[in-house]
Amino acid sequence: MRFGTVHTEDGPRAVVESHGRLWPVAGDDLGTLIRTEIDPASLERADEPVDAPLAAPLRPGKIVAIGLNYLDHIRETGDDRPARPLVFAKFPTSVIGPEDPIVLDPALAQRVDWEVELAVVIGRRMRNVTAHSALEHVFGYTVANDVSARDVQAADGQWVRAKSFDTFCPLGPIVVTADEVSDPQALRLSTRVNGETVQNSTTAEMLFGVAELLEFCSDGFTLEPGDLVLTGTPWGCGEFMQPRRSLTPGDVVETEIEGIGTLRNPVASA
Repeated sequence: MRFGTVHTEDGPRAVVESHGRLWPVAGDDLGTLIRTEIDPASLERADEPVDAPLAAPLRPGKIVAIGLNYLDHIRETGDDRPARPLVFAKFPTSVIGPEDPIVLDPALAQRVDWEVELAVVIGRRMRNVTAHSALEHVFGYTVANDVSARDVQAADGQWVRAKSFDTFCPLGPIVVTADEVSDPQALRLSTRVNGETVQNSTTAEMLFGVAELLEFCSDGFTLEPGDLVLTGTPWGCGEFMQPRRSLTPGDVVETEIEGIGTLRNPVASA
């Protein structure tokens, strides 16, 4: 099933996507439904579809992100392979939805980059869960763009601020439930900037697969329903191009994952 959240005059509303239309289901928004650990198949949809713009599918309780997790990205950076997952956080206030602008403030950052990522939406509480059963705790998957201020990242010596500025975590357009993704390590993902393909890879390039990441994270801290785990980005980031490229106001970024959809965001100035 394919779930999302739309903007309505009465506030956010959870929807299911079917045959190209959006059908409201019970609940204020998708995040609220996920946190109740409800069986998505049990949700009744409205008799009439809704014509409303998609919002970010959910506002995560926390966003756990993984760095240097694609072999092709490790090669382009010249860094060594991490011995274990490299974990950092993005603040939930960085989340925006489809068509929302990525806002650049030159007073804060000059070198802002794109990163397409497979985002894992947690559906059941996880603590000390093994890789063998980790995927049973996944509600679904969506597309994320881990927008990154590279100059701030380098200056700070750690990554949280550079990746948590407001608007630096586009999500969407919808969440595909886990039962429709037979193998999260066999998905093609790509990024286009102004129509030009800059990232084009597959989740098979992950150094640590989704199940391994969930096991590692849940060993150290609890993952709650509605939390998000970003699983890393492949080669093709602008920071490592020759010459180096960064986002500028007027650009349009499209991040896409096979079977999930395309997340489109314009770039604007503060």
